[in-house]
Amino acid sequence: MYRVATVLATAALAVCIGRAAPGEGKSGLDDGGFITTWLLLAPIPLQENQSGAEALGIEHIKCEAKLQPRAGDKVKVGDKDLVWKQYKAKNHFFDFNDFLEKQTEDSVGYAVCYIHADAPLKDIQLKTGSDDQAKVYLNGKEVLKQDQARALEKDQDTTMVSLNKGVNVLVFKVINEKIDWSGCARFTNKDGQVIKNLKITTTPK
Repeated sequence: MYRVATVLATAALAVCIGRAAPGEGKSGLDDGGFITTWLLLAPIPLQENQSGAEALGIEHIKCEAKLQPRAGDKVKVGDKDLVWKQYKAKNHFFDFNDFLEKQTEDSVGYAVCYIHADAPLKDIQLKTGSDDQAKVYLNGKEVLKQDQARALEKDQDTTMVSLNKGVNVLVFKVINEKIDWSGCARFTNKDGQVIKNLKITTTPK
């Protein structure tokens, strides 16, 4: 009896050790399917007296739709040298102010991640939210342009998209006019059920 109990206890311990904490799965998604693993680059200041909506139409990094950075890559924007850095979201959204460890206004930031799918996924939904304006590219194509100043909410925007088998690249550009500066994204099927069998990384491999 003692031997059986010991075996069961050992097995239970192994399960506990191998299990990720709630919301911290190795897939790069939280329990709600929101992407938590990102590469961030910020801040890029807006021009003087420029609105967020006006800034949205400007390409702040050359070929921004086709960005494929890696952690540590450097980008020169104006007279500033910025570095792509890994960021693990503490909630369902990435937070540029948390990333920069200070509140930063009138600025542009980029978030990028690599989405790995085991099979093609056609006609699914990309659900995003942002504070404030945002532009989203998937595999080099613009899939969303949101030009309103607003507070972040889950699933504010829904875009029909498809994922390729293998690696897909999501580029999320967010502009902050004042105070909070954040964005969130997750994928669902056409019925709104969260797609969780994806792996999110900060490298293409």
